[in-house]
Amino acid sequence: MNEIKKSDYFEADKDGVKRIITPDDKKIDIIEFDDKKLCYVKSAMGYPAIYPLHETCFEPKAEAILMDLDGTSVHSEEFWMWVIQETTARLLGTPGFTTEPEDQPFISGHSVSEHLQYMIDKYAKGESLEKARGYYFEIVNYELNEILHGRGRQDAFSPAPGLKEFLTTVKGEGIKIGLVTSGLYEKAMPEIVSAFRQLDMGDPVEFYDAIITAGQALRKGQTGTLGELAPKPHPWLYAETARVGLGIPFKNRNKVLGIEDSSAGVVSIKLAGFACCGIAGGNIDRAGIDELCDYHVDRLSQILNIIL
Repeated sequence: MNEIKKSDYFEADKDGVKRIITPDDKKIDIIEFDDKKLCYVKSAMGYPAIYPLHETCFEPKAEAILMDLDGTSVHSEEFWMWVIQETTARLLGTPGFTTEPEDQPFISGHSVSEHLQYMIDKYAKGESLEKARGYYFEIVNYELNEILHGRGRQDAFSPAPGLKEFLTTVKGEGIKIGLVTSGLYEKAMPEIVSAFRQLDMGDPVEFYDAIITAGQALRKGQTGTLGELAPKPHPWLYAETARVGLGIPFKNRNKVLGIEDSSAGVVSIKLAGFACCGIAGGNIDRAGIDELCDYHVDRLSQILNIIL
């Protein structure tokens, strides 16, 4: 974390602000007062927000775990970043266009529109987000259909190592399991269905106690649902999974552990009021957000020692 003098709405040593810190990716600012902390979530879409940042403390045995999908439960980030890359190539009319390594924290873990807006701002100034979304969903619909019919990229979605053993152990202990993703429904469900099919685990909708996605995409000729402006790092997906999906009141939040591999997801969990376990392999360290994690693990099996 880096200390800064001024944020968009706050300035250190003014109006009770003690200090302001920001991670390396500068997606949020944390505003510290004597008696509280606030988190200013920035937005490439023009809708920033300010939330209280609660102190978190997990108390085993867990009543529930909240698990991220991409990178935590299923390894698919490379595929979805490839789709963002292909979308940008179409916008530019440049087949073979490739992203740069420094783009990764900005094209994974957030919403589709956030990812696309970042690419437009950097590589395709003047192009519209609506046009980019059109290309994106053309590519996604084609690729997912090919995958589901055995013709596409069979390496696109793979279960995280030890996923079956971890999930069945947690379920056997009577701990509720919520699956949480910033991905839209049509993006997320093929991933987890594919992973469960590979693991011979049946229907994921029947297995999980709650699954919350970022909703349905808004496209011409059909309705959409709120999700593009309120995904991770905002708290709502994790908050809804725990409170509505699993029926856990906020006062019991210390019995819930969130599990994430992305910086946006870590912030989302913490803003929802839950302790967070960061799992290796994502962009938590690169984004400079590791200090917000209550725990760090290299693999899913290590989480059992925390929650039991």
